Amino acid sequence: MSGTSILVYAERVGGNLGEIEKLLAGPLADFDGIHVLPFFHPYDGDDAGFDPIDHTIVDPRLGDWSDFKRISQTHELTADLIVNHASYLSPEFKDWQEKGEQSEYDGMFLTFDVVFPNGGTEEGITSFYRPRPGMPFTAYEVGGKRRLVWTTFMPSQVDIDIKHDAGNAYLVRILEALKSGGVKVVRLDAVGYAVKTPGTDSFMTKETLDFVKEISELIHSYDMRVLVEVHAHYTQQLEIAPLVDLIYDFQTAPLLLHSLFTGTVDRLGDWFKIRPNNCLNVLDTHDGYGVIDGGPIGERPGLITQDEMANIFKVAEKNTDGHSAIASVVPQWFTLPHQINATLPNIVKNDTGYVIMRAVQFFLPGEPQVYYVGLFNGMDDRDLFARSGQGRDTNRHNYTPAEIQEALQQPVTQAIIALARVRKHAAFNGEFSWGIIDDETMRLEWKNGDAILSLEFKTTVDAPSFVVEATTDGGVRRFSSVEELAKY
Repeated sequence: MSGTSILVYAERVGGNLGEIEKLLAGPLADFDGIHVLPFFHPYDGDDAGFDPIDHTIVDPRLGDWSDFKRISQTHELTADLIVNHASYLSPEFKDWQEKGEQSEYDGMFLTFDVVFPNGGTEEGITSFYRPRPGMPFTAYEVGGKRRLVWTTFMPSQVDIDIKHDAGNAYLVRILEALKSGGVKVVRLDAVGYAVKTPGTDSFMTKETLDFVKEISELIHSYDMRVLVEVHAHYTQQLEIAPLVDLIYDFQTAPLLLHSLFTGTVDRLGDWFKIRPNNCLNVLDTHDGYGVIDGGPIGERPGLITQDEMANIFKVAEKNTDGHSAIASVVPQWFTLPHQINATLPNIVKNDTGYVIMRAVQFFLPGEPQVYYVGLFNGMDDRDLFARSGQGRDTNRHNYTPAEIQEALQQPVTQAIIALARVRKHAAFNGEFSWGIIDDETMRLEWKNGDAILSLEFKTTVDAPSFVVEATTDGGVRRFSSVEELAKY
């Protein structure tokens, strides 16, 4: 089995790449990889780095490419290729605004007329899926004319025409920079929105899958693996999984909350029967805690129902003293938020339940990845949210070196780090099995000859419990509490 990794913002874990290097060489040495979220210039734009002005350079306030090359010598390095858009302040967009059709970047940015050459109807325009309120385009002055530029996410994030030669050349320039910096895994950010196809909702369509195939071949030519990030109906995850090296498992996360909040494990079992093995196993991420990924979309039933999704939000609201309801955003044409904007420890509000979720994450086939706030057992950053007005900032605390050292002393954090050591057990090179014991109990097991590792957990509401057993030639070791697991 593949190793474990952490997900970080370079500036929010000690302030720079140097501090992260120290952690990887010290208390976090049991992790095998690291995904550093957008560190390009600038890392602190309108969307926390996902709107780069220059996608090919490291923001000098964090370090430079030599820092990443050093990290890549000891850890598998993952970085983002932001496929869908660039910043309206990028040199390419500014040049196009000034010169219009005379710009070498003319055609790089997607305009309304490219998607609707014969004009768009109300039905055609409103059919496009967008994760934010409002229309997906913004009026900009280009070459002395007013143009409608596609802006799927924010007005400052201008969409790229990935079908145009200028758009393709832009993506190639980024890939070459990533390769030279030691990146081994490329995450295709927002790729589900990248292809606009009139007559559809333009999210994860056949045309999208065709593009994923094409760009995956390009990335493989640079000897890098491909990770696709798509928040979608579980059937769409199953469709895209065979096309790439890694696909996010966004389904286990809401199903685990459903289990802990209802005392059942049957819905987890439904997913485990069909779950791909080439998953990046995640729970919380920089975008909040996903719920929609487990539910119904349109006419397609989910792994949980709309009412069960609503119950997750209701319990989360209670556990966060109402704050998650304030911070979470309901997208256009939806009745529930996509994600809970709160930290996972706050959502669960039970240390044992929280560590059970982490243990399941580490025991499932795939590659476990832990978000830094969850790793440090972080609480909601309400002050940051109050200052920025961005709900996701609730789960994006800026940790000082002193705060990190304090977090590392917590039993919960020590237990999560211990799970990274557990993952190195010889049993993980063997066969995986799982089974439902009763309505609230499940067992996960790995076996490789005499090396056996098992996790049995109960989701009893307000009283969850677990037992981890590790068998080797030296005998059997048993861990049934957060404190015991922390000492593995």
